[in-house]
Amino acid sequence: MQQRTTGIAKAALSFLALLVLTHRACAQNASKVDIPGYGDKYSVFVKQLEAGQTNINYTEFRQSFLESEQFRASSNQKPDLGALRKTMHELMKTSNYAEVIEVANKMLNIDYTDMEAHKVLRQTYKILGDAANAKKYHDIEFGLLNSIVKKGDGKTCQTGWPVTQIAEEYFILDMLGAKLVKQTLDNTSGLCDKMEVQTAEGRKTYYFEVSKIFEGYNKRGIH
Repeated sequence: MQQRTTGIAKAALSFLALLVLTHRACAQNASKVDIPGYGDKYSVFVKQLEAGQTNINYTEFRQSFLESEQFRASSNQKPDLGALRKTMHELMKTSNYAEVIEVANKMLNIDYTDMEAHKVLRQTYKILGDAANAKKYHDIEFGLLNSIVKKGDGKTCQTGWPVTQIAEEYFILDMLGAKLVKQTLDNTSGLCDKMEVQTAEGRKTYYFEVSKIFEGYNKRGIH
């Protein structure tokens, strides 16, 4: 009986190992990020980052997206980005790693500065044991994040975190474990989103400097 139990355990372990290898192989065959063909500054940054050259100026990279042809094109892809994000969350629950990677890459095709897509790729590649890709997307995610949160403390409008897109605000709040209660525009000492949130430590307020967001609206013709 003991030998039979041992044999079943070994078979189960072998099956699990096969599943991991299958997931990894499928993930490696998932679609890659398309490098924008515009030849502008943003396109060059994306090419560098996809090649693993992650030691760049991320503030400059985020600004380059606002000035890029892809930013103009992405104005018509916002609904697609939202749908992809929802799909990605659903796939994460079922451990469909190859499909998670494929959807995250499609999000990056629309906006390579999307921190959540990089975070999910980092987590997925770590699960799959792909250390190189896990490190690449870790470096990109935190390069983007630090280019915001290290430029202020978020405690006042004057020291607000400088963002270029609304999605950056919500990503940071999520990283802080903060649930939005109320959002207002504060222009008393700059131009900021005042975010009143609930955290595990209680009610807090964070400020995001949003002048670049309004610049982006103007570039897209949004008023």
